[in-house]
Amino acid sequence: MDTLEEALAYDAIDHAEVNRQFVGDLLDQLPGSGPVLDLGTGTARIPIELCCEEPEAEVVAIDLARAMLRVAADNVRDSGLDGRIALERADAKRLPYADGAFSVVISNSLVHHAAVPDLVLREAWRVLAEGGLMFMRDLARPHDEIALAHLLEMYAARASEPQRRMFADSLRAALTFEELQVRIERLGVPRETARPSSDRHWTWCTRKTRCSG
Repeated sequence: MDTLEEALAYDAIDHAEVNRQFVGDLLDQLPGSGPVLDLGTGTARIPIELCCEEPEAEVVAIDLARAMLRVAADNVRDSGLDGRIALERADAKRLPYADGAFSVVISNSLVHHAAVPDLVLREAWRVLAEGGLMFMRDLARPHDEIALAHLLEMYAARASEPQRRMFADSLRAALTFEELQVRIERLGVPRETARPSSDRHWTWCTRKTRCSG
């Protein structure tokens, strides 16, 4: 999604309820103040929602797509949050930050865009400080096309054809819940820290300790 047209089309999709749910669940776990890193921020709707709900929150929000960051900059400015949300172009597979640089690492719907999800998960874990919170959520791939068609009917029946196609492609590209568990175990993190969180999402929520990676 590195054209302005694609970024604007993505931003036009109504993710408000999903974003509110993500931020609400995050705030239930948030371990006080500290720098937050948002991976794959897109048009920055999650950081904006977080900063509106948590007055002390400060976020470094990264994305690799210039067009997304362009729309994100407009959204952040329009929300009056320029001083609390820093937008940076960076690759989640090769983060330009030191080990343990962030107290909180979050991501919503990034992993299914990665050709090698292991690299994103590993880098996210690397830059998380000891004792910090990892909170990731993404789509879970349906086990067959019948289940995928059901999700499309449930959640995209009124969407435009390009939006339906985008949702279907994203579901097909996502990890299954079991595939996610295998990958976080490779990081030395218990698989039980990941769980299904809806009929189409998984959530990985854990704190980083010396015995977990």
